Amino acid sequence: MRSLDSPPLPESGTFDRRAPHRSAVVPEPALAVPRLLVAGLVVLVLAGLSLLIGVSHVSWDTLFAAGGDDRAVQVLVISRVPRTLALMLSGMALGVAGLILQMLARNRFVEPFTAGTAESASLGILAVTVLAPELPVLLKTLVAAGFALAGTALFLLILRRIPLRSALVVPLVGLVLGAIFDAATTFFAYRFNLLQSLSAWTTGDFSSVMRGRYELLWSAFVLTGIAYVVADRFTVAGMGEAFTTNLGLNHRRIVALGLALVAMVTAVVVATVGMIPFIGLIVPNLVSLMLGDNARRSIPWVAVMGAGFVLLCDIVGRVVRYPYEIPVGTVAGVVGSLLFLHLLLRRDARVG
Repeated sequence: MRSLDSPPLPESGTFDRRAPHRSAVVPEPALAVPRLLVAGLVVLVLAGLSLLIGVSHVSWDTLFAAGGDDRAVQVLVISRVPRTLALMLSGMALGVAGLILQMLARNRFVEPFTAGTAESASLGILAVTVLAPELPVLLKTLVAAGFALAGTALFLLILRRIPLRSALVVPLVGLVLGAIFDAATTFFAYRFNLLQSLSAWTTGDFSSVMRGRYELLWSAFVLTGIAYVVADRFTVAGMGEAFTTNLGLNHRRIVALGLALVAMVTAVVVATVGMIPFIGLIVPNLVSLMLGDNARRSIPWVAVMGAGFVLLCDIVGRVVRYPYEIPVGTVAGVVGSLLFLHLLLRRDARVG
């Protein structure tokens, strides 16, 4: 079912930062908070634009005029506001999940969509759809999270077995593993005539988001908050098992917690709006270039920039072929790949 506002169907490795100059390094805490507030205001402006873009005419004049426009209010409350919130929550959660996964794998090229996490979550959704289609969405999401957790754990286990791995081998292993999961998912979807359903949860599309169909994403917001609370432990875990153990922390427990958070976030987003690539890869790297590898300092920035990135991709996708839409996942793939190449080919960046 499409929303009221949908258009008619058409006819380890790192990006190594060299010792930064004092003028361009990590901002002082006194300056970081105002800059974060400015970034938050920019995101709110993008959210306001998102509320006004669509086939149905909605403007602040029609909303606040005497008597108001009942249809405009309905479109805003039932479709536009839920969609905008879903965009922001998805961007925040996927960005933070990418940051956590990069620290656990100790590689800047890793994110849920280059580690097999999203593909294994999709396989889980297909399995529960075939075996227990009557289950509620929450239980389906938990099953998908279990598959995502198993897939990510398998990815890290394979990495531990590879000696002298280079920076580029790590994401390559994830892509191969993800391709295997994706092939299995496509095969079984074909056998059970679920290819159309498969495309629905593998394409990041927010056109069908309405009130009552996005609320599960608030759990991803809660998981993001948990990640912020234990951020210091992820920072320590990113320095290696020996260093973590010397500080008296249980490295395996921290890794298990991080994997659980990443798996739950990925499963919730995939089950609700589909796959959105590159957010967990691009946003944490951009923030790391500015702030370094301190997770507690980086997570608020990653959350804000992730939300802004998804909002911007959605606005572009709704404007380029207006009144039709390009899925957010498609726009994010194009923009994200260009930004990734820019980061990779910068003169002052080296991999290894």
